[in-house]
Amino acid sequence: MAYFPPEIEDSVIAIDGWKPMGRVEFRAYVGLLVLAGVYRSRGEACESLWDAESGRSVFRAAMPLKTFRAYSSALRFDDRETRRAGRGEGGGGHGYDKLAPIRAVWDEWCARLPAMYRPGPEVTVDERLVPFRGRCPFRQYMPSKPARYGIKIWVACDARSSYAWKMQVYTGKPDKRGPPEKHLATRVVVDLTEGLAPGRNVTCDNFFTSRELADRLFRERGHTVLGTLRSNRPEIPRELRCVKGRAVGSVESVVLGGSAGPRRGGGGGRGGGRGPDTIILSYVAKKNKNVLLLTTAPRYHHHRRRSGPEPRPSRSSSNSNSNGGGGKPPLVLHYNRTKGGVDNLDKVVSTYSCRRKTCRWPVALFHNMVDVAAYNAFVLWREIHPDWMAGKLNKRRLFLERLGKALARPMIEARALARGGGGGGGRVAARGTTATTTTDEADDADASTTRTADATPRDSSPVKRRRCRVCPRSKDVKTKILCHECRVYVCTNCAVTYCPNCAASRTAASQTPPTL
Repeated sequence: MAYFPPEIEDSVIAIDGWKPMGRVEFRAYVGLLVLAGVYRSRGEACESLWDAESGRSVFRAAMPLKTFRAYSSALRFDDRETRRAGRGEGGGGHGYDKLAPIRAVWDEWCARLPAMYRPGPEVTVDERLVPFRGRCPFRQYMPSKPARYGIKIWVACDARSSYAWKMQVYTGKPDKRGPPEKHLATRVVVDLTEGLAPGRNVTCDNFFTSRELADRLFRERGHTVLGTLRSNRPEIPRELRCVKGRAVGSVESVVLGGSAGPRRGGGGGRGGGRGPDTIILSYVAKKNKNVLLLTTAPRYHHHRRRSGPEPRPSRSSSNSNSNGGGGKPPLVLHYNRTKGGVDNLDKVVSTYSCRRKTCRWPVALFHNMVDVAAYNAFVLWREIHPDWMAGKLNKRRLFLERLGKALARPMIEARALARGGGGGGGRVAARGTTATTTTDEADDADASTTRTADATPRDSSPVKRRRCRVCPRSKDVKTKILCHECRVYVCTNCAVTYCPNCAASRTAASQTPPTL
């Protein structure tokens, strides 16, 4: 639970007021979500998962189906009264935070992502779409995505491992009546690369790439940019836009000298107050169709920059590729290697997704947070233990299965010990006795995988309904619940419920030998 620290757990538990939910129950609930994704049960009904014949035993052992549904329906991430007060101060919705129902949890979770991992020399910036078709004030329609409707998220991830390093939800315009945000693409890339160590190469698509972005990242952060360009960008010379008469595979490039100007940022920038030399390349991939790329990486600067107050283009063309073979230019190959970091993250997350059907967008976003956190945890585990299960092709599935079971194990042990002789109480015991017990709360899920469930019922025989020992005989109250200590029958009205923490402390106190 490195990505869901106690601050996030306590905030979710505090909002869920009418259904008691402790940290052990919250971790068990998240563990069951992870296991549902591992077993590819995203579209499967909950009754099938908890079925005694066709379902999985771990779901029935962790919590009843009714409790799981109660947690799902009562899951909240903010205080509604505080949200209404903020909306009233905003003046009829102007300047109101659209992400307020999950803002506190989202910001705390996003702050944990860059603290756990240091990206490599190649970073990818792109957009993701969390599938959601319900009501949402910032739902987006993207026909190029498989889901088409959902919540758009800007992501910066490592190009090699697809580790989600920083994420930002796009909530649309702050004011519906106001003009659209200018320089949105530049602002997104600058925000996502904040805190990134200098010397990285940022790869992005034609929505983000511009010469203004390349100059700003070089001056403020010391990063280079590689990306495709739209043909209507003003910095593209007219010669590179024309493709008539050019052979397939031909390459034309222009070198634009860095423009002089003051540095906008503090430390981390390079090249003094002058911008970097920019290469714009035009590659004819198909007949009458070219691909335009822009880069500021020094490795591709094969032309001399002309001196002068203004940047002047230096044009070179060739009918054969610069790599000497029949393949693509090195700049295109470099872009193809590093452009798919976020797309690969989408693919691996959707493979074992814990997404469940819901009509509330904060819950859909929370499910995606669990998916991304589980994949990031797998990347960290693989980096720390490179020899773990060498040669296996299903490493991630085995890791997620162990992670889900480790999160649910304390709840399973507590329920197994509370049942005692097999009674149906689970969380209830007689007055003065212990209802549940659990192991110490572990912040690392990997450490909890080494523990074994040694708590077993005393008697596996079925328990009959008997009269409650505490209630008057005239009431004739029948129950199946057995006290864990004295083994007498007690109904739910006469029993006392303990949380796992109090139950563990009472069990430890009862097992302490008396001192003479």
